[in-house]
Amino acid sequence: MSSSFGQIFRISTWGESHGAGVGVVIDGCPSRIPVSAEDIQRELDRRRPGQSEIVTPRDEADAVEILSGVLDGLTLGTPIALSVRNKDQRSTAYDEMQHTYRPSHADFCYDAKYGIRAWAGGGRASARETIGRVAAGAVAKAVVRALYPEVDVVAWVSKVHEVEAHADVYAVCREAVEGNMVRTADPDAVGPMVAAIKEARAQGDSLGGAVSCVVRNCPVGLGDPVFDKLEATLAHAMMSIPACRGFEVGSGFAAAGMRGTEHNDAFFMDGGKVRTRTNFSGGIQGGISNGEPIVMRMAFKPTATLMVEQETVNDQGEDVTLRGKGRHDACVLPRAVPIVEAMAWVTLCDHLLRQRVADVMPRG
Repeated sequence: MSSSFGQIFRISTWGESHGAGVGVVIDGCPSRIPVSAEDIQRELDRRRPGQSEIVTPRDEADAVEILSGVLDGLTLGTPIALSVRNKDQRSTAYDEMQHTYRPSHADFCYDAKYGIRAWAGGGRASARETIGRVAAGAVAKAVVRALYPEVDVVAWVSKVHEVEAHADVYAVCREAVEGNMVRTADPDAVGPMVAAIKEARAQGDSLGGAVSCVVRNCPVGLGDPVFDKLEATLAHAMMSIPACRGFEVGSGFAAAGMRGTEHNDAFFMDGGKVRTRTNFSGGIQGGISNGEPIVMRMAFKPTATLMVEQETVNDQGEDVTLRGKGRHDACVLPRAVPIVEAMAWVTLCDHLLRQRVADVMPRG
C-alpha cells in the first residue's frame, strides 16, 4: 500500500482512525526553515472535528507533537515526524460493520485486495488520515514562503448541493472564508448552505458540493511538460483526498463548449513582465506555471455514512441491511478546505524544490 506523495518534498502518512494515533513523516525538507508546533496546530485546528454545529461532534483536540527533524524552531534537513494521538474513538459504534460492508465505503474493496481491514472507523480510508496531510502542508507552506514570500493559497466552499457561492476568485481572502462555519467566500450563500446541511442531517442524509482554490503569485516555470505537468500533479494530490470525485483547472470542463478564439489567453507586456489578458488556462500552460493565478475546483461526493437503512451485503455473501451509527459529517466541505490548501502547498513545494535542482544542473 502506497502512503507517500511527492518526489523531493516527500510525505508519508501513517495510522488508522481508531488506532493509537495518526501522523506523517516528511522527507526532503530543506534545513533552517522556521517551523513550530503552533504553526502546524493552527492548520490542524481548522480541520479538526467538533469546531461548529454543522460538522461531526467527535471531540478531538488533534494536538500535534514534533518527534524529529526540528530543533529550536528550525528544520534540520532530516526527516520530520509529526504525530497526533487519537483520543475520542468509539469503536463499538462500528461493531456491526466488522462483517458488513457499508455502501460506497472502502470496506469491500479493502477486504478483496488485502484480505483484512481495520473495520473500526474505516482505518486508512478514514478522513483522519488527512491529519498528516494538513500537518505536512503547514511545513510545505513554511518552505515555500521562505523562498517566495508572496505565494499564497486560499480555498473556499463554492457549492453545497444545489447552493452555489458567487465570489471573485482573484479577490477571495482567507479572513472572509474563515469568518463563517461553512468556509464559503460568499456571505449571501452562508445561510442557505447551513440550512441545507442541517436539513440533510436531520433526515439522516448527506450532501456533496465543491471546493475552489486559488494560488496567487506562483513563480513561473513550475511543472514538467509531459507526465509531471503541474496540473496533473495537482489533480493527483486533490483526487487522493477522501470523497474527492472531480478536478478541473482554469476553464475546466467549460472549455469543451468554447471556440479557440474565445479560449486562447492573449499575451501582453506589463511593466517588463509577460502576462495574459484572460486566464482560461488557469495559470498553467503546457504543464508549466505561467505566473498567473492558478485556479482549481474540486467536486466532493456526499458523505457515505447515512443514518437511514440501506441495502448491502456482509463478508459471508449474504444480503443484509445496515443503518449508520456514530458521529459523522453530513457534509465534508467545510473541513475539506484546509485539506485542499495543504495538498496545494505540498505539491507546490515539491515542484519548487524540483525546479531548484533543475536550475543548478549543467545545461548542454
